[in-house]
Amino acid sequence: MKSIYLNNINVGDEITDFFMVKAIGVKTGANNKQYLDLLLGDKTGEITGKKWDVTDDEVQKLSTVAEGSLVKIKAQVTEWNGMKQFRVLKIREAVDQDGLDTSDYVKAAPEDPREMYDFIMGKAQAIGDEELKNLCVSVLQDNEEKLMYYPAAQKNHHAEFAGLLWHMKRMLMNGESICKVYTILDPDLVSAGVILHDIEKMREIESNELGISGGYSMEGMMLGHIVQGVRELDGRMKAMGFSDEKRIMIEHMILSHHYEPEFGSPRKPMFPEAEILHYLDIIDARMFDMEEALDGVKPGEFSDRVWTLDNRKLYKKSE
Repeated sequence: MKSIYLNNINVGDEITDFFMVKAIGVKTGANNKQYLDLLLGDKTGEITGKKWDVTDDEVQKLSTVAEGSLVKIKAQVTEWNGMKQFRVLKIREAVDQDGLDTSDYVKAAPEDPREMYDFIMGKAQAIGDEELKNLCVSVLQDNEEKLMYYPAAQKNHHAEFAGLLWHMKRMLMNGESICKVYTILDPDLVSAGVILHDIEKMREIESNELGISGGYSMEGMMLGHIVQGVRELDGRMKAMGFSDEKRIMIEHMILSHHYEPEFGSPRKPMFPEAEILHYLDIIDARMFDMEEALDGVKPGEFSDRVWTLDNRKLYKKSE
């Protein structure tokens, strides 16, 4: 069992423990010397690390270390731009004799993937509109295997094992409640939008079966999951005989859910269900980031700066 978790470290601590490598690279600094640039993680989060002035021999020894590898490090906890960082003093790859359990290092959604998938499938099967129901059910069935482990992002919200399912489930729960308040909304459209809006993230980003993403696919880099989603769903809906209106409305929900052009949406939402999809997405992303930032923070104290939340520090209320 891992002895140290990232939400329990403080600036000034000296750490000797194992961590999972989320990203690794050798870079050259302004002084023309090589340094090791790391992103390390455990169940509770991630932290960047730097090992300065690495030699060619050290680089060669670490050549087999890749995303998902476990490493043992000795490091000092420092602070840079308001965030904790490791100044790595020693690093080696884990070996079989270390007797490690990889599951102790994998950040995962808090619920079982099969149970989340079954919940989402149940909501899809409960959609009253037969065409929307069949569309959502077929998409979930076709992607069932990957959904069991896929993250919803490489680094940001829900970047964890089965994070995409967790994101969908909480959005569906919120969407069901909000439709009871705002009766102008069509619950079938809202549920379909939630299930379909991020489904092409499984083609946009690359991930291993631990839910760790090493980056984006070529198509994902060139197009992004919004364009990929519109393209994929357009073909499906035409083959299923959707009317032009219904097909275009679903495509518009996918297209507009990031709201702003700089975030990938060329159109802002033009009907209520598209508008609410955006805010359901934002609510779940923001709450995820806040939960993560406050995990391990003592009551009455502030978190580190959270760059996804405009570099804010968050306060945890006293018990």
